[in-house]
Amino acid sequence: MKNSPWHRISVLAFFALLAQLGTGLARATPSVPSDPTALFKENCAICHERPETKAPSVAALRQLNAQRIWQTIEIGVMQPMAKGLSPEQRLQIANWLGAKEDNKRYEWLETRACRRETPATLTGEENWGMGRHNMRNPSGVELTPGNVAQLELKWSLALPAVSSMRSLPVVAGDTIYLGGQDGKLLALDRETGCVRWHLAVDGTIRNALTLERTPDGINTLFFADEPGTVYAVNAVTGALRWKAPVKSHPMSIVSGSIAYHNGRIFVPISLFEVMVAASPQHECCRAHGGVIALDARSGARIWHYGTTPEAEKTTLNSAGTQMWGPSGAAVWNRPTVDAKRGVIYFGTGENASSPATNTSDAIIALDMANGQPRWIFQALRDDAWNLGCNFKTANCPKENGPDFDFGAPPILVKDGKGKGKGDLLLAGQKSGEVFALDPDAGGAVVWRHHFLPNLSHFLGNGGIHHGMASDGERLIVPISDPVYPGYSPQPGVHAMSVADGRILWSHRIVRGCEFVADKPGAKPIADTLGTVTSASPWPECPRLYSPSAPPTLANGVAYVATLDGKVRLFDADSGRLLRVLETNRPFQTSNGVDGHGGAIDAGGVLVSRDQMIVSSGYGMFGQMPGNVLLVYGFGKSK
Repeated sequence: MKNSPWHRISVLAFFALLAQLGTGLARATPSVPSDPTALFKENCAICHERPETKAPSVAALRQLNAQRIWQTIEIGVMQPMAKGLSPEQRLQIANWLGAKEDNKRYEWLETRACRRETPATLTGEENWGMGRHNMRNPSGVELTPGNVAQLELKWSLALPAVSSMRSLPVVAGDTIYLGGQDGKLLALDRETGCVRWHLAVDGTIRNALTLERTPDGINTLFFADEPGTVYAVNAVTGALRWKAPVKSHPMSIVSGSIAYHNGRIFVPISLFEVMVAASPQHECCRAHGGVIALDARSGARIWHYGTTPEAEKTTLNSAGTQMWGPSGAAVWNRPTVDAKRGVIYFGTGENASSPATNTSDAIIALDMANGQPRWIFQALRDDAWNLGCNFKTANCPKENGPDFDFGAPPILVKDGKGKGKGDLLLAGQKSGEVFALDPDAGGAVVWRHHFLPNLSHFLGNGGIHHGMASDGERLIVPISDPVYPGYSPQPGVHAMSVADGRILWSHRIVRGCEFVADKPGAKPIADTLGTVTSASPWPECPRLYSPSAPPTLANGVAYVATLDGKVRLFDADSGRLLRVLETNRPFQTSNGVDGHGGAIDAGGVLVSRDQMIVSSGYGMFGQMPGNVLLVYGFGKSK
């Protein structure tokens, strides 16, 4: 089952599928409002009660703000797909699903206010990759294998009416910047969690924040909302500097974090059309991935690279619908900046329709000056796929590929070959394979290692999802693997030698509890894949438990977060497990909002000086929702 699009679009993206399927929203009667329970059952159960889609449960959806759901359906990215419903019906679904509006919901922003400016000296390690090479190996960290046992929760914050904490925070000086699913951007005091300033934007903030100092001397936060608008915000005052739309197609989105270099930002462009393509009536497919370069001071567009040419008409499918291609090759990850060579590197996903191109499942090197490709390394040819293949509808491309994206960004390691022999580019694929590429030889393979050689197609939560980490000598590789009938999962964490790909140590990750489908007399697992075992979205024994989030490696400790809400801390030298922290539980938060942790995904763990910072909750893909930011440190908790 496809993970990345379910994993990287909002819960409302499921309505895109519903609106297009013949048994979905298009079947609703526009002129007559329906009972909301019956309306949801008729139109939405196709995903939310169908295990193979792994859509969020109703319990998870109910964590969301009704106004935000309605806005996304009515005027946001889902508006074209919800056209089969009347305005009354769209509002009914949003109100039935979402948390009720409460004027007191955001009172904590005032009661916890400590407003002041937030100046900071930037180190260049503040962002998703903790450096522009995406190594996730920050310096200046005081946590060590000898003292992490003393970490305790210092303070916590919960966001109301939120089910996913996807946007990785940024720490600079004494401030934590946090973007929310509710469209709020917050500047928090890192020692107490009080609110220095806050800003509301037009849509959900789902990609990680990027903090950089622009050539005019202003510390600036860059991020995108879900509809595809990029924002630049003064990080000192919270004032909006500019915003610019970057959608190249109605079904484009921005999912990966934004990269910066020398006064330009580089925005990765993704898409959700592979989901909508499940409908045989959808003219699949025209959206494609890419990267857009903008001027960091003004938002003016400098260049746009598309991962495929513009789509043209191809054939009619068996349902008589016009097909288009090429398409797809989404860019889900943060570009890696190579200032020495003047290029950025990024990975791509599968094609969404035929014909397949040489830019899918690839690592691409672009010239930063003009957006022209320097070289392309394609790991797998002819990988064209969309959700129509899972539903066996007429839109499945003839290739019916395995869907082995490069969802994770490549890591640039200086002198990765050792002894002055040259740099290496390390890339992990959803197939479970790791590649070491030579950036000076057109991306030639130096070494490769396959952790899941028996994985023939993407099963959901398989392989390397969001990233790896390296200190220049070691590479920490999380392998996420699903539980499926007839397949033996192999989730775990591995340390590899950067120079030659040798395995230094491995740690198998086990669930550690009895999942309901494993019990005698339980329903077959295929009937329980997308469900929880109780009315709660937080079952005692979660089905998903492997490491999908990127690890962090700092000062001899590897931090690995998993989908069951745990954070495992390993000694990076030996692989010895130092500690396990549990976040899948309720929290009495510092801001007084009801809080609960859940699955940890997408952003992973952030470490800075003497603190470990975790965003817990990811209410997508059948995972456990949550709404908490957890800050661990030493000494007395606040």
